[in-house]
Amino acid sequence: MMPQTMHILALAGALCSAAATIFIRQGLRGSEPYAGFWINLVVGTIGLWAAVIFTGLGHVSIRGALFFVLAGLIGTVGGRLLRFFAIEKVGASIAAALINLNPFVASALAIALLGERITLPIVVGTVVIVAGTTLLSIGGKRLGFRSGQLALPLLSAVCFGVVAVLRKLGLSGTGAVVGSAINVTTALVAFTAFLLASGRPEVMVCRGRSLAHFTAAGLLENAGVFMNVVALSLGTVSVVTPLYGTAPIFVLFLAPFFLRDVETLSGRVILGTLLIVLGVYLITALSGR
Repeated sequence: MMPQTMHILALAGALCSAAATIFIRQGLRGSEPYAGFWINLVVGTIGLWAAVIFTGLGHVSIRGALFFVLAGLIGTVGGRLLRFFAIEKVGASIAAALINLNPFVASALAIALLGERITLPIVVGTVVIVAGTTLLSIGGKRLGFRSGQLALPLLSAVCFGVVAVLRKLGLSGTGAVVGSAINVTTALVAFTAFLLASGRPEVMVCRGRSLAHFTAAGLLENAGVFMNVVALSLGTVSVVTPLYGTAPIFVLFLAPFFLRDVETLSGRVILGTLLIVLGVYLITALSGR
């Protein structure tokens, strides 16, 4: 029962992440990435500490808390902020697809640092998922961005790959709820300090539709991260991370309804979607055999 719960949580987290990507893209129509990211962190901090109050603090070790602090700096500040800029510069579908390369980073680190056993179905499934998302990025609508801007989602993928291992290490001494709260609070404090030190407090003010979109994105983003952390507490990085990385397939289905001027369904996009579905099947259905 536990593996099935892990799979459902990871995929539900992916759906939340995809919906957040759509809302971020909408919010960026009338505001900038810094404002959206700050609102994202505020929403997450309030929501997760409310969850801590509701569920209880539980056991918190200094070692576990430090891993979540690092996760907040690397994954939340680094990965999420780069994700905002990536969505703005190259579009929702291409950003989501390239950020999905993070399973390669996470799996390599899991083998080297956590001693996890990587089975053939996991390896093949991860490769197939990455191949599918690469096709999604190639088949997406041309948006006129420079090739160098693809470094934004790629760097975000590296940050997210590293943070998956940090969260797994943190869960050895700290619960998922309080760990997630420490994670996002660290990012909020660090990013707020950066904005104040750089003389840009006006970034922390956002109004109208952009505020609504960014708030919705924050709720979904942090709900997705929390589900991912809980899934990591139930299973291995090498299984959870590729499943959580299926968010592009949900972006693909949502974009035509909300981002019609950005997304298009080409043959490559359809093939990429089918490859992602196949990769999910390989990981969930065959990895336990």
